[in-house]
Formats: sequence, structure tokens, C-alpha cells
Amino acid sequence: MKAILNNYRQSPRKMRLVVNAVRGKTVAEAQTMLSLMPKIATVPLRKLLSSAIANAKENAKVTDTGALIIKDFRVDPGTVLKRSMPRAHGSAFQILKRTSKVTLVLSEAGSSKLKAKK
Repeated sequence: MKAILNNYRQSPRKMRLVVNAVRGKTVAEAQTMLSLMPKIATVPLRKLLSSAIANAKENAKVTDTGALIIKDFRVDPGTVLKRSMPRAHGSAFQILKRTSKVTLVLSEAGSSKLKAKK
């Protein structure tokens, strides 16, 4: 039960503000929080969460989506677009346009049992 968003055109630092707030929550809590937060990053993250829920229903045959929790929600840096801005005396200043790669993993609430060590 996994969904990936590649090369989203927003910096990972801004995306992590939202991701850290919803990590470890249930799916219903995460959807509520994402709908109420005033950040631009919530729009693609809501779509990613709904995609992960659809993947859980279709591929893992999960019937009760209320029992799903966010096991792993990770934002990694994607490709960096390099642009330049003209500066004085014919020089150029480099502008880095960062992208994000977001990975979302859902699991069922009962499946997070820890196994005893031998």
C-alpha cells in the first residue's frame, strides 16, 4: 500500500512542514488535517493520500480504510533545475529550483505488532 509523487515542483523543506504534521496519524485524521492546513503543499499530498487509499483497496483488497495508518511518509530531494540570473559586469548568479520526491506507505493498524527477539 504505497504511493509515490515524483518531481513535484516545490522544495523538500516546505513539503516536510506538512508531512511531519501528519506522519503516524490515521487516514481519517490525516485527511482532515490536510484539508484544514493553510499550506500549498497540502493539495498534492491530499491527492497522494487518496491514491494510496485507492491502491490499498484495489491491490491489497483492504475493505476497512478507517483501520489504515500512515506508516511512512517521506520527502526526499528530487532533481534540481539550474537556472541563471544576469548580474553586474556580465556575470551570472545561479538559481536552484528544487523539486521533491514524496513517498507514502500505509499499513493496517493491527499489523504493526513487534516481534519478540530470540
